[in-house]
Amino acid sequence: MQAGLERLLFATRWLLVPLYLALALGLVAIIAKAGMRVYSLALQFPASSESDVILGVLGIVDLTLTGSLIVIIILSGYVNFLAQVDASLHTEWPQWMASIDFSELKLKLMASIVAISAIRLLEAYMNIEHESDRDLYWLAGIQIVFVVSALLLGVADWLGHKANNPPPGQHSSTFTLRGIGGRFP
Repeated sequence: MQAGLERLLFATRWLLVPLYLALALGLVAIIAKAGMRVYSLALQFPASSESDVILGVLGIVDLTLTGSLIVIIILSGYVNFLAQVDASLHTEWPQWMASIDFSELKLKLMASIVAISAIRLLEAYMNIEHESDRDLYWLAGIQIVFVVSALLLGVADWLGHKANNPPPGQHSSTFTLRGIGGRFP
């Protein structure tokens, strides 16, 4: 009976498939919205100021980052929760797609959210005459919360990795925040 229950519980992971398919459909909607923005930008281009063009392009960058975030969630969710992918059979795939673990996924998601939030904040500052002080304060505050959260997740991951994998012999004076990139003292 226990073995049957365990098989049933393990099989419930396949209930995620419709959610991943819904995300893929959401990606199609984002592509359509990006196409609409490009079309609108092309129509308004002759009468647009430099600031208007930059705002239009930032909107497309925002949609691109959101689409990338969706792809990361779909692919890493599939690898982490549904089935392993043999990367040797898919040499054209980026290496991370078959090997991203949950910790790296969290960091990639937070880095993407910080970038998307930063684009939204930049759009607001580029269009500052149409934004209220209250909205700007909220956008800046939310950005600060996202950045601090990403840093805390990176530090927690580093501490967890360091505790689980102590260096042989001596300690390094630098560490790498995976998913965010760069080396930090």
